[in-house]
Amino acid sequence: MLALFRSVWDEPRPADPPSRVWRDWALVGVLVPVAILEGVLRPDLPWRAVSLIVTVGLVPTLLWRRTRPLLMVAIVFTTTSLAPLLTAGDAPETYTLTYVLIVLYSLFRWGSGREVTAGLTIMIAAVSLSLLLGRLTPGDTVGAFAVTFSAVALGGALRYRAGARTRELDQIKLLEREQLARDLHDTVAHHISAMAIRAQAGLATSASRPDTATEALHVIEAEAARALDEMRAMVRLLRRDGRADLTPGRHITDLEQLASRGGSGPSVDVEISGDLDGLPPSVEAAVYRIAQESVTNARRHARHATRVEVRVVADDTSVRLRVSDDGDSGLMRPAAPPGYGLIGMIERADLLGGTCEAGPGPDRGWTVTAVLPRAGAVR
Repeated sequence: MLALFRSVWDEPRPADPPSRVWRDWALVGVLVPVAILEGVLRPDLPWRAVSLIVTVGLVPTLLWRRTRPLLMVAIVFTTTSLAPLLTAGDAPETYTLTYVLIVLYSLFRWGSGREVTAGLTIMIAAVSLSLLLGRLTPGDTVGAFAVTFSAVALGGALRYRAGARTRELDQIKLLEREQLARDLHDTVAHHISAMAIRAQAGLATSASRPDTATEALHVIEAEAARALDEMRAMVRLLRRDGRADLTPGRHITDLEQLASRGGSGPSVDVEISGDLDGLPPSVEAAVYRIAQESVTNARRHARHATRVEVRVVADDTSVRLRVSDDGDSGLMRPAAPPGYGLIGMIERADLLGGTCEAGPGPDRGWTVTAVLPRAGAVR
């Protein structure tokens, strides 16, 4: 019980409550003439002038009910508790005064835990005082609490719903950040790795084979241009004031760009078979990124590898990817730091309801195998 009370007490106010929106002004503009009209036309209204002044005087509390909920509740209950001193014990009983329930609702919708606790204390004290002084009967007290609880419950329910929505949006933002981290690793890191490999090859052969060094510089220039283009695309996507990038993502057929023969590093052979028509873009992009990361890892870490094979087979139910190299079974160099490539590949496959496994090949080298459902249902 103490933990529950402490959690309520420490509850912060909801972020960015709206302040005096046009609906509040419209409500005030409607309630004031309605209260005056009731004061004029209602024949059984006791202490007409005092009741009208209290009803109209408390209407402006609606303008600050979100930004100052506790103060507005204190003003409402203090005024309605002291008003009977001017009316020989009779409390103001205008029907229009029921708008104070909106103030109570706002306390539980927009107030902090401390404000809610203090507001409840003020409300219970005011009702208890009226009961002790005989202004309310026990039956009226039960009815008043029932109506008040309805406003309180509505405010709490909408507050919880808004909080749940905020947590859902935060979760979506977190998933987007993870997606961005994977894309940064799978795209930019891939191009930078290719540039580093080509630069090392160019340095090693610059003295004996100048033509090879020149070729390496051309490859580095092309990879840098691609990396820059993909970085710009990501920045455009992240800018709120920029247009969304509507160009299609990577496709399985783009795997042909990974193929290479000769030059420095192992050659890459790509083979695609099966029916590729109608594949969801998410599946095609995942297959491409997993293959791209696998090829990058093989080029960087496969010892004595001369060949990397990329095989994609699509059937009626799934798309299968297999990337293998003929290097030594120990993939990672002893000094190589752990990265996020394998984690990203597994996450991509898991998000689409598929699997991704990596390990030593049956004979030698390293093999990455991914199986994605053709429907591409995101979990």
